[in-house]
Amino acid sequence: MKHFSSEEWIDFVNQVVSASKKQEMEEHIGKGCKRCSKTLSGWERVRRMAKTEGNYQPPSDLVRIAKAAFAGSLLAEQRKRPDSLFEVLFDSFLQPVFEGTRSSSTGIRQMLYRADPFQIDLQLEVQPGGRSVVVTGQLLNFTHPEIVGRDVPIMLSNLRGGVVQTVTNQFGEFRETIETNGDLELVVPGANNKPVVITLRDALGHAGDGKA
Repeated sequence: MKHFSSEEWIDFVNQVVSASKKQEMEEHIGKGCKRCSKTLSGWERVRRMAKTEGNYQPPSDLVRIAKAAFAGSLLAEQRKRPDSLFEVLFDSFLQPVFEGTRSSSTGIRQMLYRADPFQIDLQLEVQPGGRSVVVTGQLLNFTHPEIVGRDVPIMLSNLRGGVVQTVTNQFGEFRETIETNGDLELVVPGANNKPVVITLRDALGHAGDGKA
């Protein structure tokens, strides 16, 4: 018995075979060829799946998160640029331990950065269970500390697809919780609206490193 190839059955399913060829293939199936029936059935399922996939629309909140994560990855590439540097003014994890005391982790880290035009005051606090961190911060004008950075967009990322976006309040403050395995990334607009990316590896473990 003559069998038809997969390519021929694909054309059959897509209805691009000639009328005479179509009739021949239908008669072949009608004679009970199990091999070709199985091939035809498989390609019919593929066609139905492809048609359904074309009508699928992902939830808008997942689209937003994916876009934000992608934007974060682009900004992360820019942190290597020499024209977007920032300065670490204080890091509690870098302070020496007093003689006669034991080193212990309090689960809280205090940091102070300069990223023109802002001075960024940060506090990281691990939540019970250690799966999430509360990030509290305030933005002040570096040259005029009495001027707060209000309505400034802030983006937090755990470098694994988790992204939180917020805006500072009238006092230049923000407070957000994000799940993390230890790594964090903070993105703020710097001088001339150029993004500044502060990366903290193992943010609540060892002292992190920052790159802009």
